[in-house]
Amino acid sequence: MYLDEYKKIINASGNAALAEAAEKTAKNIWDKHLKNFTYNEHLAGLLFGNVQSGKTSHMFSILSNMADEGFKIFILLTTDNVYLQSQTYERALHDLSSFNICHEDDYIKFLNNKMSKPSVIVLKKNGRILRRWLLNLTSTGYCNGNPIVILDDEGDAASLNTLVNSNKKSAINKNLEAISRLSTASIYLQVTGTPQALLLQTQLSGWQPSFIYYFEPGEKYLGGNFFFSDNPMSNSIILTDEQEFTDLMQDDEFASNGLLEALFSFLLTTAHTFILNSKTVSNFVIHPSHKKDSHKTIAEKVGKYLNNMLLEIDDGIFESTYLDIYSKFSETIPHLVDYKSAIDFIENILKYSLISVKIMNSESEFTTFDDGINIVVGGNSLGRGITFPQLNTVYYSRASKNPQADTVWQHARMFGYDRNRDLIKIFMPKTLYKLFVSINNVNNALINQIQQGKNTIKMFYPSNLKPTRKQVIDINNFICIAGGTNYFPFYPSNISIEELDEILSNFDENVPYYSVDTRTIKNVLQLVGSDLADDWCTDKYVDFLSALSATEPGKQAILIVRRNRNISKGTGTLLSPTDRSIGAGFDSEIVLTMYKVTGERGWDGKQIWIPNIKFPQNFIFYDIEN
Repeated sequence: MYLDEYKKIINASGNAALAEAAEKTAKNIWDKHLKNFTYNEHLAGLLFGNVQSGKTSHMFSILSNMADEGFKIFILLTTDNVYLQSQTYERALHDLSSFNICHEDDYIKFLNNKMSKPSVIVLKKNGRILRRWLLNLTSTGYCNGNPIVILDDEGDAASLNTLVNSNKKSAINKNLEAISRLSTASIYLQVTGTPQALLLQTQLSGWQPSFIYYFEPGEKYLGGNFFFSDNPMSNSIILTDEQEFTDLMQDDEFASNGLLEALFSFLLTTAHTFILNSKTVSNFVIHPSHKKDSHKTIAEKVGKYLNNMLLEIDDGIFESTYLDIYSKFSETIPHLVDYKSAIDFIENILKYSLISVKIMNSESEFTTFDDGINIVVGGNSLGRGITFPQLNTVYYSRASKNPQADTVWQHARMFGYDRNRDLIKIFMPKTLYKLFVSINNVNNALINQIQQGKNTIKMFYPSNLKPTRKQVIDINNFICIAGGTNYFPFYPSNISIEELDEILSNFDENVPYYSVDTRTIKNVLQLVGSDLADDWCTDKYVDFLSALSATEPGKQAILIVRRNRNISKGTGTLLSPTDRSIGAGFDSEIVLTMYKVTGERGWDGKQIWIPNIKFPQNFIFYDIEN
């Protein structure tokens, strides 16, 4: 009943495809992961969807389906932002009209419902508010015999324990855990487009998801694979000078070619969409830095550039100044608005000050950008939960010495459904573009592992990029395996030397190396180990091999095979200078070297195969030891 009603509401908005996709998600999660829920357990799961790909609709669909299955108490968590909490509450009121929807101040409404209808309590992740509702829920007694369902939007943010390495619990984490334990049973569904921090939680923490469900974005979605596929580079990407932001900040008279081109591109796109597509909103996001002083400086520069354009209009040179940018647009955009009409439109909005330049950071009041022509300058506030309809242009120059993949990816406000693939332009330096490409590659690897049904999801990043913030990761159980480093067991053992002999029989030791399928490497690795548990991580290496292969199916690895090695036990890597040099020559491949020793010189007369593995240079592989 509830799911059917919610589906009708989505259909009524004209989005039948979203209705079908959200219903599919709800039913798949129930059938695959929740159908056998014992009502005497605390279960954590992860709903993983691309950034700005419609996660709220999928959440509401899951919630409605669970109500059909008899669940009564739902808590819907948002980030600690008044506007976002109110926005989610209003959307729940509209879309879930058959439910008892409660604001964070609606305790009496929740109490008076007396469990007659399923209740959805929309709360900010704020320690004071969560503590109040912990007391509210305790006082009703309703949770004693009813499981609690918590849907945590942006579940990797704020909810996790930021004091894990101090053997303490942060306030939000402690209160959320206490709420979920009010009943003898609970289901905690973490929802995010950046699951790195969640995947690196230990089982002991209680926050590691026991199941993961990934839902694919709809057909019109523009995301990482559209903008940040490096082969070939998207027409939407315009590379700017690496030094441009520094010059903008240090030189008052510096005329930024990149920012000027971005500004006119935005005005041209706005003209096209307003004149030909009858749009009434157009947005331009400028993300220069996390520092507030840079927001003010860049906003002032934009204002100065707009004023200069007005002067160029008065001087009669405006039309000719930007003809080259128009020509570049027209090469890739069919039926682009004619230049004269565009110029007339731009002159009009400049003369009548119809463009709003706004700063958006922690010091500014939150606002919406649902109408008008807006240029928004900001930093961290341009991340989670913020939606810019009809975002046509992005100028991104932010750089960080220690970037975090989840934080950077949440800044990808260019992703979404209402973007025009022909018109949208992203201006950024090449180093930043390469960073986004790296994150997109790893995201695809995570998705591939989930779709293949992997029980454990592994991740790896370039050495200059961290997966997430370190304060939510238990460093005592954190594993990093560095690419370019040779790993080998000091106390090697073979599961079956006969099987290893058979697999490796086709590889001649006189051949310097072989290029082989990664599955061959996996088969070999699964037959070697160590007499000491901490000496060699066969399972980890196999998992990382699978994760790396997920980025490039069919990717080859390097295998070096040597026999009759008369080497003393305990002599380090065992590699000869020649073989070490061969392996070092492959920076971007997995290299597995297999030595078979004669059994003399400390090996108790037993022949044995000894592995030495090296992962691609400049990558670090991350995992948690449970």
